[in-house]
Amino acid sequence: MDKGNELGDFLRAHRERITPEEVGLGPGVGVRRVPGLRREEVAMLAGISSDYYLRLEQGRDRHPSVQVLDALARVLRLDTDAAAYLVGLSRPTSRAAARPGAASTAIPQSIRFLLDELTSPAFVQTRWLDVLLANRMALALSPNLSPGVNRLRAVFLDPAERAFHRDWPEAVAHAVAGLRADATGHGDDLALTSLVGELSLKSAEFRQLWARHDVRRPEARFSLMRHPEVGDLDLYGDKLTIAGTDGLVLCVYHAEPGSESARSLSLLGSLAAST
Repeated sequence: MDKGNELGDFLRAHRERITPEEVGLGPGVGVRRVPGLRREEVAMLAGISSDYYLRLEQGRDRHPSVQVLDALARVLRLDTDAAAYLVGLSRPTSRAAARPGAASTAIPQSIRFLLDELTSPAFVQTRWLDVLLANRMALALSPNLSPGVNRLRAVFLDPAERAFHRDWPEAVAHAVAGLRADATGHGDDLALTSLVGELSLKSAEFRQLWARHDVRRPEARFSLMRHPEVGDLDLYGDKLTIAGTDGLVLCVYHAEPGSESARSLSLLGSLAAST
């Protein structure tokens, strides 16, 4: 992942999405040549000089104080996740701290047992969305939940994913924002660099979403799917961090008890058991 001027790029992307009216400013005099706020407007609202803010956007100063960052987060209307990400961009991370031992990527045996016992689609993935292990129901739900598949690469590059996810635009925006949040402190990770580079070259949608610098901690969300055999599925998607590992997550899709989706999942289980 290009680390050239992440702080400046982040500030610029969010500045361009704030209108003067949102922060109590009028349209001003003359034609506005930039979308969103001007640099000098951000500086004025944050209580810093225009020259200092310009240095931040240009990457000539990459370590502003916490007070300055708090002021910028307020002006740019950042939520908690985005504000924390902004602070992280200005704080150097120890390479040693960013690289736990390789053994921490191993899936605990207890999780393997649990995966086999679950009757809902469940799988284990890395922080960069590489599937490591999946149960029978997950494989029945989608071939892109198979071990060895990167879910982000699949959702952008496999045309079948657009038909499978009824909420595809929301799903991919959520995934990219989660990837950027997880990238904090791991900007020199080769797997992340390779993934972002490949998707930036191959997918215009990914490039646009990555350039927005949206940040959202990975969280549970309601997913709308369309399975070729059992039809529409409205499923909760919960993510549980696996203790003692380097960012491994247990993901489980499940339906509201008694719902049509629950009945469809049960049918999918029967089909999976018969194959």
